[in-house]
Amino acid sequence: MFCDGCGTAVQPGQGFCSNCGKQIIGAVAAVQARPGRVQAHVQLLAILWFGLSALNALAGFVLLILGTTLFPHLHEMKDVPPDVPTGFLSSLFSTIGILILAKSACGFVAGWGLTKHDSWARVVTLVLAFIALFTNIPLGTALGVYTLWVLLPSESQKEYDAMAARAA
Repeated sequence: MFCDGCGTAVQPGQGFCSNCGKQIIGAVAAVQARPGRVQAHVQLLAILWFGLSALNALAGFVLLILGTTLFPHLHEMKDVPPDVPTGFLSSLFSTIGILILAKSACGFVAGWGLTKHDSWARVVTLVLAFIALFTNIPLGTALGVYTLWVLLPSESQKEYDAMAARAA
């Protein structure tokens, strides 16, 4: 039981709060414990990882399509210099597109793992957060900082492990 004026713990039958002196009238309601940082933010974190991964997938598909359709036929277009390295550009754009699609798939898996409170999802998400800090400026940087704030502290690891144990 707690004082409704200052929040100090009050013993049953106590007439006045020992901290603020407010008179205690009637029954004192117990305050429900607030959820921890991880429990309060993990669902939003999963949704944001789904969103960033969808944007990455879109960018990856665009680069892959450019690399496989535009650059191989670049010499067929007029006003294109003959010394343009179409083979190199095609390979480069296709490779970067595939890498971005792989990173996007990892983000979807991490988001799914966070929604299910799987024990491995915290580590995967932290690794992706460090990568996103530098590769997806500014959205990935913001999400990376938010992810690190929620999941990196040791208290967060304990709380997430407890959530994973309850989910299993």
